[in-house]
Amino acid sequence: MTSRPYVHAFAALAALLATAAHADTTIYKCVDADGRIEFTDTPKRNCKSLDLPSTIVAPPKARSGPATGAGRAPTPAAAAPADFPKVSSYQQKGRDDERRAILNEELRNEEKKLAELRREFNGGEPERQGNERNYAKYQERVVQLKDSIGRAEKNIDALKREIANIK
Repeated sequence: MTSRPYVHAFAALAALLATAAHADTTIYKCVDADGRIEFTDTPKRNCKSLDLPSTIVAPPKARSGPATGAGRAPTPAAAAPADFPKVSSYQQKGRDDERRAILNEELRNEEKKLAELRREFNGGEPERQGNERNYAKYQERVVQLKDSIGRAEKNIDALKREIANIK
């Protein structure tokens, strides 16, 4: 059995979380014949109880909502490291223009695909193909076409939203 540091860190974290949830429960560390480690609150064969602190104070949960409010101090802005690369507004505008062009091309391709799918779907009655002598096979293709149309419409909506979000 090889010792891996991340296994021990995970074990410690699991034990702490389990202890935080049930402070009065004993946690057992079990190792099977293959060397796999399991943490449990029920004693099993080849298990040892862990000596953990009985009280763990959990950090306060982050509140959602506005950064400032009644009784709350403003949250400090995240400071970028001194060596963090900076991009000029000219470079960013170029990147945004390139992104917009790519998204517009994807939008055109998706709209073409949607038009082709709608033409093939033919209002819910696409032409039967030679390999569709079985009506169930035909119905399966109709359902697949309908699903493909729905996906294409969702893709178009997402691309339009993404283009609108570019500054």
